[in-house]
Amino acid sequence: MSAATAFRRRYGASPLHLLLVLASFALTAYAGVRLLKGDTVGVALWFVGAALLHDLVLLPAYSLLDRAAQLPKAPWPSVNYVRVPAFVSGLLLLVWWPLVLGRVSHYTAATGLPADGFLGRWLLITAALFAASAVILLARRWQASGPARREARRRRQAHGTPRWPRRRRR
Repeated sequence: MSAATAFRRRYGASPLHLLLVLASFALTAYAGVRLLKGDTVGVALWFVGAALLHDLVLLPAYSLLDRAAQLPKAPWPSVNYVRVPAFVSGLLLLVWWPLVLGRVSHYTAATGLPADGFLGRWLLITAALFAASAVILLARRWQASGPARREARRRRQAHGTPRWPRRRRR
């Protein structure tokens, strides 16, 4: 048995995985040290407040929304086609919310760019994400119904039944 195989068996993944995990911990520690250098109490309060807000308000809210989106005994599990664009849109809003809501007055002074238009762009991106998700859902349903369509066509041809019933002439 080679050393890499023995390591993989004991660790459960490749040595590259361990190296990447250690590098991410080092980067996180560096970011934490830089972040806490300024206002330690403010950062700690923000972190605890964010954790409490998430655990006590946001988690129950989006869990209930997710449950409501899941139809009982649906023939096709389509809830993920709503989850993914909603998650990406929410993540974009979380990252850019000061600009989306127009709460940054110093943006133009710092960048020389206008601060308006972010709400419209975010809404456009959100609409595009949901539209793309709907197109993918429809394409996958159409593709999955292919075998059923072929089987129905085969049965019609075997029985001599036309695809579209003809009208009787009077």
